[in-house]
Amino acid sequence: MNVLGKGKSGFGVNKLNKDVLGKIFGAQRGKATEAAAAGCLKSKIADLIPTKREEIKQLKAEFGSKSLGDTTVDMALGGMRGIKGMVWDTSLLDAEEGIRFRGYSIEEIQKLLPTHVEGGEPTPEGILWLLLTGELPNKAQVKSVTEDLNSRAAVPEYVEEILDRCPRDLHPMSQLSLALNALQRESLFAKAYNDGVNKNLYWESVYEDTMNVLAKLPLVAARIYRNVFKDGVVGKIDQNVDYSQNFANLLGFGDNEKFVELMRLYLVIHSDHEGGNVSAHTTHLVGSALSDPYLSLAAGLNGLAGPLHGLANQEVLRWILAMNADLGVETPTKDQIVEYVRKTLSSGRVVPGFGHAVLRKTDPRYTAQRHFALKHLKDDPLFMTVSNMFEVVPKVLGEQAKIKNPWPNVDAHSGVLLRHYGLVEQDYYTVLFGVSRAFGVLSQLVWDRALGFPIERPKSLTVDAIRKMFSK
Repeated sequence: MNVLGKGKSGFGVNKLNKDVLGKIFGAQRGKATEAAAAGCLKSKIADLIPTKREEIKQLKAEFGSKSLGDTTVDMALGGMRGIKGMVWDTSLLDAEEGIRFRGYSIEEIQKLLPTHVEGGEPTPEGILWLLLTGELPNKAQVKSVTEDLNSRAAVPEYVEEILDRCPRDLHPMSQLSLALNALQRESLFAKAYNDGVNKNLYWESVYEDTMNVLAKLPLVAARIYRNVFKDGVVGKIDQNVDYSQNFANLLGFGDNEKFVELMRLYLVIHSDHEGGNVSAHTTHLVGSALSDPYLSLAAGLNGLAGPLHGLANQEVLRWILAMNADLGVETPTKDQIVEYVRKTLSSGRVVPGFGHAVLRKTDPRYTAQRHFALKHLKDDPLFMTVSNMFEVVPKVLGEQAKIKNPWPNVDAHSGVLLRHYGLVEQDYYTVLFGVSRAFGVLSQLVWDRALGFPIERPKSLTVDAIRKMFSK
């Protein structure tokens, strides 16, 4: 049955309302519960779209000619840093407050989102509902998302074979990108576009692709982990447990309840960080060409794999372990840390995990992980080192005139937590980051298509052109 465009079935997608589409997609899957099959999250988005489209229309009419700020040559030469040039509704990063998801801080998210266990961490299903709708979900809504994702969690055999044939020394991020590009064969948006679907309904199949990608990611990511670092044996999705428990099970850590809670926290706080970072902006940029969610996310993950972006979380742990080895101690003193930091800086290297392009205070994501560590592993030697670094490293970095933000960011903490629970393979850490980041960038991609955002095409200048502009 062709439900996305005019095809053999004779259905025109313009004639299908959102309730009919929801039922058809649910029937196709055939595994979802009644709540998930009804597409309650998708129906909620459909209800919001007319209002949001009108909001964008009014924004253009009222403020379209207004300036968002001056662009300088320094900005152009400095990687466009600080240029206000895109709309990203799912989150906003404030230099002082840190990230807010649809207006909610991480601290508020931890208090207000439903948890899987009493007094536990928020879940990625809950943050997904919030990112897509702007509203806090209740437990029933979160449960419906869990059931929907579980019903979609299957990876084609040809993709499994591709991953199984990858050499063990091919970086896990390369394998994750490779798998997503292979999975593009399954894209419903690509099929809908080829069938001539009306552009006002692009979001329908982009939403379906988004949910399918999110559902498949734990299976893909776990297969990479088990192939590269373990015995190659991968379990199956348990339809009766939530996303984080399933992911932990597939990785081989599902028996540790605290690790599962860490996964819930990790996947939530890494999910989105407004639109200007490399992985988010790349996903948005590639998606603006009407590339489907598989291709768009794969491109974003290639950016996340860079050492100046997501790869930094493994670099932090390596720096700490190298410091301990050089000093010959398990937990360096604060004075030893200060001396080693100065030695690192004098050699022309940076101290990974400190500083941020936007933030001018301690990253709230770091704080959330610190609170988790204080609750569950306060006596861990590596955490004690991270805690000591938190007290002394900003003071040393503050002595450097060029460093505007000496405070720790999210990468300064995550590796230590993962290592504590036995996930010690540092090359894999960015894959976890990638699974999490998919929730944010794909949520925004749904809205990019729902609101009809155009292809992104900023103007570039040559060095000579800039000189001529100001030589007059």
